[in-house]
Amino acid sequence: MTNISDVIVVGGGIGGLATALSIVQRTDKTVAVLEQAPAFGEIGAGIQLAPNALHVLDQLGVKEEILNVAVVPKRLVLKDIYTAKELAVLDLTDGFQERFKQPYVVLHRSDLHRVLYEACLKNNRISFKNDEQIQTVSQTPGQVTITNQRGESYTAEAAIGADGIKSNVRKLFSQDEMICSEYVAYRGTLPIEEITAEGDIAMDDVIMWIGPNLHLVQYPVRRGELYNQVVVFKTYDYKPEGDWGTPEEMQQRFEGAHPDVERALKYISTQFRWPMFHRLPIENWTDENVTLLGDAAHPMLQYLAQGGAQALEDAYVLGEALENEATYNEAFLRYQKERQPRSAMVQNSARRWGEIIHADTADDLDRALVLLRDHLFGSHKETNYEVADFLYNYFNTRKSEVKS
Repeated sequence: MTNISDVIVVGGGIGGLATALSIVQRTDKTVAVLEQAPAFGEIGAGIQLAPNALHVLDQLGVKEEILNVAVVPKRLVLKDIYTAKELAVLDLTDGFQERFKQPYVVLHRSDLHRVLYEACLKNNRISFKNDEQIQTVSQTPGQVTITNQRGESYTAEAAIGADGIKSNVRKLFSQDEMICSEYVAYRGTLPIEEITAEGDIAMDDVIMWIGPNLHLVQYPVRRGELYNQVVVFKTYDYKPEGDWGTPEEMQQRFEGAHPDVERALKYISTQFRWPMFHRLPIENWTDENVTLLGDAAHPMLQYLAQGGAQALEDAYVLGEALENEATYNEAFLRYQKERQPRSAMVQNSARRWGEIIHADTADDLDRALVLLRDHLFGSHKETNYEVADFLYNYFNTRKSEVKS
């Protein structure tokens, strides 16, 4: 067994890197980040970051670098997938930023990851180990031991599981299974010139085209050099194993969509598909000197674009707790006490929002939901920012328990 740091962070994704930064900026502890990938590189597609996420990036000292590679859209727009009618709009300009104290940005996930990774590399109290697929976690008083796929063990004073929805560290707290939503996503980015060759696109908007049991999201990333698109639909052919949610079914499901949507589908990469899983909230994710963070603690459906933001919130609060509590366990329990109710609320809200935007008038159970949704959309104004307070105003209304 090898002692490699004061704290081990299992997982080198957005949440894991932000946590490492948060800890070393607020304490004198050393952190080892163990990542299962053989190397860090460009992964993923676009990500939306709301003001609650930008607050954390600002506190970590990387906000300006993020803004250099991001796009700051002017509007969030919900459109009918068949008629292109604008159903609801949220203005993201001056009034939005005045209320929430930060902008709303969109960027390539790999750009966010790179900025966080490079910030970590600049701190000599953060170290990295790749090709580390952590299998088990155990503890004795004052020591946590983790074991990888090769049977090698590392020890530290504490460990944080930031190893995603398939987390092995989570097994210390729950044997729950991932839940398949029966929705599948196809996503990717392409050079802006490719999609503009056939017509104009909305460079200032984040657009979500919605319809019964399906949607399409579009927005520019990487300073407007790339265009991100995500197609999501519920399969009619779900099976626990086997092929479902195929590209052929995608074409069938989007028949009759607006011409702009049909054009977008031609540029969707169908090489990889992402079945959409989540888990239900759990009440406890802390045991002595081990805790969970991000998708390992509270994996959620993406309908509110808050998965990354919630991991960043976790990182901020956890670093603050470690700065202000005498022991790891006290810090982890304080962190959990604040973050579990908050993240569970966002998990549940994301699931409900998915039901709302995907409601189908052909379904008897959905018909009343569609009527309510359309009434709310019809009465919404572009500057009705209070609808987003519960998500974006977290740090502006939060009562910090930081000791003076």
